[in-house]
Amino acid sequence: MSKKVLSKIVALVFVCSITVNFLPVWALDTLAPFDFQLESWQKEIDFFDYVRAYATIHGQTPPAENEHAYLNLAYANVSGFQMLSAGLVNITDEENALTVPIQTTMLIYTSRDGLKDIVTASNFVMLMTFNETEETIFEHSPDMNDTLYASFSLGYDLDPLFVDGKKPDLNSKTEVISLTSSEGGLVWTWGMKYTNLAALWWNTSIDPENPSKDPRPVALTIYDELTFTYELRIDPETGEATLSMNYVIGKMRDMWVFAWLIFLPITAHYNSTGCYRLNGAWISDETIYDFISTRGIQMSTVNFQATVILDHTAHFESGGADVQDKDVDVDDEVIEAYADDGEKIMDADFTTKESYKLFNYTLDSTETIYETYQTTTRTCKVEGFAKNPIFAVHTSLMRFIPVVLASMNPELYEQAKEHLLDMNYADYFYLTGYPEYSGYRIEHDPTVTAYCHLTTSEPGLEDSTGGGVPNWGAFIIIFVIIVIIAVVAVVIIKTRS
Repeated sequence: MSKKVLSKIVALVFVCSITVNFLPVWALDTLAPFDFQLESWQKEIDFFDYVRAYATIHGQTPPAENEHAYLNLAYANVSGFQMLSAGLVNITDEENALTVPIQTTMLIYTSRDGLKDIVTASNFVMLMTFNETEETIFEHSPDMNDTLYASFSLGYDLDPLFVDGKKPDLNSKTEVISLTSSEGGLVWTWGMKYTNLAALWWNTSIDPENPSKDPRPVALTIYDELTFTYELRIDPETGEATLSMNYVIGKMRDMWVFAWLIFLPITAHYNSTGCYRLNGAWISDETIYDFISTRGIQMSTVNFQATVILDHTAHFESGGADVQDKDVDVDDEVIEAYADDGEKIMDADFTTKESYKLFNYTLDSTETIYETYQTTTRTCKVEGFAKNPIFAVHTSLMRFIPVVLASMNPELYEQAKEHLLDMNYADYFYLTGYPEYSGYRIEHDPTVTAYCHLTTSEPGLEDSTGGGVPNWGAFIIIFVIIVIIAVVAVVIIKTRS
């Protein structure tokens, strides 16, 4: 990312940080500090108003009035435990839409001893496919010795790839799954579903000594869906809050493969019936599923966890081994998080769902019958992702979080600034591999458990702003602004040239 682009993000962070208690009215819903004193809500906001306001202040050209960027927010506040989940719906000019499945769920709570205020965020980054080589380090898991393909499609101009044929329809649709709760408010469910989702694939390296990507995409695929559903269970008796995240990666329906002659792409189109030229002429009977299977392509997800404890530090281990910035196999294991005084604050549990479901579309077009296979999960070196240019939006954003914190909580800022100045900020990245794939539908759900001190009081003004307790409502608004800036960075990158 260029210095010019980064300066725009920094300036936008500053503008947002000084307007925490004066948020504008969005086209669909409004958001105000008082909202975080309520028990629950779900909102869809159009945050291009921030971009328009910023452009007006700085004499720049704002987005057109018919351009919108929608973010879905789900919030719950029970017994002193707060959850905020944010997902990008799309960026649109009402005729075309750019869909990027950004998903972050944040938990805000007090530790069991009642003395530590904790914020932890679970972040979905992307899908990654891979081919294992003879030099593979971790079997059935993407590593720096494998051939890796990262899924990222931010505003890439597809015209050069389809010079001799019609470009595919890339109008993805997004469905919001409503926030609902059980009687008593101890079980909450919500989610988002992206359908007809397009993804460009780029050859990339996660070698921490030389993270890189090829500037030429190798394929474009269309998925039936990419669905995120969440369940939060709060147990006042044990002081545990368990977040289950279910991922559904729909089958690949179409794939355009690009073979490059220097700067000239030669394109072939695969689907469930065979392989074709751009003009529709038949090439072979090799289907998209044959192509993926015969080449041994496997699928994985990339996620990271990020945690801040006010006035404390945290460390993360699995089976006694430190997992921060390390390649550690955590199959059938739990990653445990501890404060510096030894109190456990959180678990990321990979034993609750050691397997995934694979629905073979070729054998069963109704996708009702599935086979069960074992997942692989490991942590990895952070710099392979943090310094990889393909993740510029995520990495550049995280470096500026301390600037925002400084405006609302100087104490937290002083503690966090050394930790958060770059994307090494992540507690750990973890990669979940799905060895059997062939392009078919996958279902899987990892689990995070927070260990809390829960109260019996109802949400109210005194609960969120009382003496000695940080104003977490303001902190959550800062989080929303951070997500907004992430997508604004997407827009800046999309429109630069």
